Formats: sequence, C-alpha cells, structure tokens
Amino acid sequence: MDNTRISKKFVYLFIMAVFAGFIFVGNTCQAKQEFIVGFDAEFPPYGYMDENGEYTGFDLDLAAEVCKRNGWTLVKRPISWNTKDSELESGAISCIWNGFTMNGREKQYTWSTPYVDNSQVVITRNDSGIKELKDLSGKILAVQTDSSALAALEGEDATDENKALAQSLKELQQVEDYNSAFMNLESGMVDAIAMDIGVAAYQLSSKSDIFIMLDEKLSSEEYGIGFKLGNTELRDKVQLTLLDMLEDGTFDSIVKKWGLGDSACLSLEDTTYIDGGRVPSPGSNGVDNQDNTDNNLEDTDTQDNVKSSAPKAGKMSIAQIVKQLSTGLAATVGIFVLTLLFSMPLGLVVAAARMSKYKIPQWIAKIYISILRGTPLMLQLIVVFFAPYYVFKISTPYAYRFYAVIIGFSLNYSAYFAEIYRSGIQSIPQGQREAAQIMGYNRGQTFFRIIFPQMVKRVLPPVTNEVITLVKDTSLAFALSYAEMFTLAKQVAAAQKSLVPLFVAGVFYYIFNFIVALLMERIEKRLDYYK
Repeated sequence: MDNTRISKKFVYLFIMAVFAGFIFVGNTCQAKQEFIVGFDAEFPPYGYMDENGEYTGFDLDLAAEVCKRNGWTLVKRPISWNTKDSELESGAISCIWNGFTMNGREKQYTWSTPYVDNSQVVITRNDSGIKELKDLSGKILAVQTDSSALAALEGEDATDENKALAQSLKELQQVEDYNSAFMNLESGMVDAIAMDIGVAAYQLSSKSDIFIMLDEKLSSEEYGIGFKLGNTELRDKVQLTLLDMLEDGTFDSIVKKWGLGDSACLSLEDTTYIDGGRVPSPGSNGVDNQDNTDNNLEDTDTQDNVKSSAPKAGKMSIAQIVKQLSTGLAATVGIFVLTLLFSMPLGLVVAAARMSKYKIPQWIAKIYISILRGTPLMLQLIVVFFAPYYVFKISTPYAYRFYAVIIGFSLNYSAYFAEIYRSGIQSIPQGQREAAQIMGYNRGQTFFRIIFPQMVKRVLPPVTNEVITLVKDTSLAFALSYAEMFTLAKQVAAAQKSLVPLFVAGVFYYIFNFIVALLMERIEKRLDYYK
C-alpha cells in the first residue's frame, strides 16, 4: 500500500513538472523579441558580475543601448566558452558579444565591423626576471583555452617568431579562464600568462605591485560581434544601430565610461564587412564623419581622462559574497533534490532490467549502464542539451537548459544506483526467497516485503557516497551555462580578483555535505532493527 502511494506521488510530481514546462514555453512565445547576448562572465571589463550581482561591462552596455533603440529585450546569457559555437548554432544565443576576436575566425561567423583594437600581452611576476619575450624560453606560459593568445602562438596564422617562442617554452599550459591563469601565476605554478590587453589592464589595476606587463606584444587583432553564419539581417540591424550611436556620441560616452579610448576603433569609414557585404549607412545628422571619428578616438587629453574614469568593481565583504552565492545555492539544491527524486526510482527500474531473465532488457540495461558510467557526465549533459537541435533540428527554449541538467544528472546517477541496488539485491540469500514462496508470497510481495527492506539497509553506505558525490557534481552544470553556486563563485572571483569567493563556495559545499551525511547517518540508525 505504501509503495503504491509513493508511486502515485512520483507520477503527480512528474505531471506537474511537465505542465509547468508547457506554461513557461507558452509565456516565452508571447514575449516580445529577445536579443540574447552570449558572453563569458569571467572576462572583465567586457563582461562580468559586479558587487551587486548584476552582469555588467563595456560590451553589455553597448548591447543594452542597441536593444533600447530597437525595442528589443536584452537577455544577458553567460555561456561556457568551450560551447559557444554550439550555443550560437542551436539558436540558444543571438550573438557572441564579449571581446570576441575576429582574426583567424573570419569565415566561421557573420561579423560586424571591428569596434575594438586589441593586443595579446604577457603578464609575469615582478620578481620573475622575465623582461622580454625571449626570456620566456624554458618557462611555463599559461593561456586560456580557445583564446586569441593560444592562436597567436600555435594557430595557422601565428608568426614565425611566435611559433619559435612556443617551441622554446617548457610548457604551453591551457586553463579554463583568466582568473585561473592569475591564480596559477600568483601561486608560482606558471612563470607567465598571455591574455587580452584590456583584461590584463583591469587585473593589474589592483595587483600592479605583484605583476608586470611586458612591453612587447604577441599579436594585435580586432574585436567584432559574431553572429551565426548567414544571419546578415540581424547583423545589419545591430551594425546600423552602433553607427547611429557613434554619430550621436553615445558610443564615445560608453567608451569613456570603461576607459577604452586607446583601443576603440568603430568607424564610419568602414563600408565593407569581412565577407564583402556592404555596411548600412546611418541617417545623416549634420556631423562630419571624419571629425567625429577623430574626436572620439584621437584626442590625447580625452584618452587620459578615459583611463582614470574606468569603473572598478567595489570590494565585497564576506557577507556580500555569501549573499551573492546564496542565489546559486538555491539552484544547487534544486539540482540535487530533483536528481535524487528521479534517479533513485529509475535506478531501481534499470536494476530490475539488468537482473531480468529475458536477454533483451538485460542487454539494454547493460549497454545503458556501460555508456553512462563509461563517459564523462559533462559530455552527457552537452549531448542531452544539444541533441534536440543537432539530431532533430528542434530549437529548445531557455527553460530546457534546466531540464537538460536534471535529465543528464538523473540518467547518469540512475546507472550508478542501479548497480548498487543490484549488488544489494543479489546479496540476499536465495533461501529467503524460497521460504517466502513456501509461505505463499508471490514475487511482488516477496520483493517489497522481504528483499527490498533488507536491500535498502545494505546499500545505504554506498548510496550515501553517491549522494555526497552528487552535491559536488552539481558544479558541472556550468557546462550548460546554468548558474549554480560554483559558477557564480568563479564569476565573482574574476570580478573581485580574489580567491575568497571560491573559498566561501567551498564552505557552502562542506556544510551541505555535512547535513546530507548527518541525515543519511540518522536514516541508517533507524534501520538498525533489521539486524
């Protein structure tokens, strides 16, 4: 009777979740046009999280003004840089607007004209003894994965000098983000790091007593806005709006706000895109284009003022950091609870198929378990999220990102729970089944009244281990750009140029795991009467 009630509750919860999903999708379809900007939230000053928990930056300010003038709703969507192409191709984002280097990627995207001149520079410690690029020989240099710095050293268009420099290194190490690069440099794990000059300047603003920037540059390139290949209509609308902003001085104001006067390069003189298309002409407002460009970008006095007016992220107290991460904690708890809610009963079904006397369900369960235990969870999450588009050409709403996280985690953990359940069930002596049969119990009664209670007691310790592992694995949701606690901690750490948010997140995880372990221990004690 109790088992029937539990099953009904699961069914009701599932129906409610599906119904809520339909309501969300319906509301999304009725909303006005969204302009979804994909950006790396650990890339100040172009895009990052400020002390108020808001995403801000030079590129996001430009995007906000473009949306305002077109009547669009701006959606700021932090993305994992490694999956940016899939996000754009599947329609999850409208563009990549985040200090996105055009050089070397000319044919991969539909580009705006360049709006920032950028350089790749090398940062090292003051006491490293490295003063020139040639001093890097035999040293360890860190760069971000799929970054312009990496392309400048090993890409097809890398200069012979840079290729020789890369060959002379002891190791060219790739890291997840720029904050990780600075952590490696500060701890002495690497000798130098290479990155965009804008990001380097932002980081050095508070650490100039520790690090120095070499005068020599690895390369120079240009930033543009990357749209899905062929999406010229949206590109032209954004381009025309930017040029209007340049004419009326709004672009220059945003440049001044962020202190990028030395590198901003948007120009009315650019009349042809990289792909050969014609740049739309803004409406004439009586301003001489050349003079306007000169006033925007060439005035030395203005540039000096710009440098001093760049906004700096305010230092956050521990209490503020805790408050910021608490929003991500709710997402982490949600992933944890829903994963257990679906994976534990699903694991029982898979275990039953695995022990079936029929070969077909037995082999299906074996293959299922083999794939889900034998491949990385992060890969499984990516497959679940992008498969509807790449396999079935179905564009999914943003809400599906959360559903994909839950589906991916539930499928993965059900495979582990299935094997734990199977070992527990098979550990029950066969004599108990035979005795139950003699007493007149059918197979269902034998399982749920005799085998199942003993199995629960025996598998509780390994199940507890899996549950604790799940708490930590929730951080892998970042692969789908779902903002759980650890993702937020990395974003805050990048903006604050500090490791404190990561340590605070570690304390959160420890407390969470401590509570989970305590609850599981109490459950285990309650089952001691089965001894």
